[in-house]
Amino acid sequence: MSASDFAEEFRMDKPCPSCDSHLMRVSQEKNPDDKVFCASCNTYVCLFREAEERLENDSKSEKEELIEKVTNKDFDKGLDEDLNKGTEN
Repeated sequence: MSASDFAEEFRMDKPCPSCDSHLMRVSQEKNPDDKVFCASCNTYVCLFREAEERLENDSKSEKEELIEKVTNKDFDKGLDEDLNKGTEN
């Protein structure tokens, strides 16, 4: 198994500073302090909490928003399920 077997990929509007790819990788746990890496060149980009803030708060063009929505569809679904696990009791 490789490290990517334990990671999820998602798209960010801000590209990797090294290769300009928008595809990022984070651990399946999605802890706030998990490091986010470029899925193409494996460059460290930011912490997951910073990526979440960018995804939620950065202004995007309509085109960029649509691309992210389609690309991150499964990623967002998994994140919602993870958040709901903590509220079930």
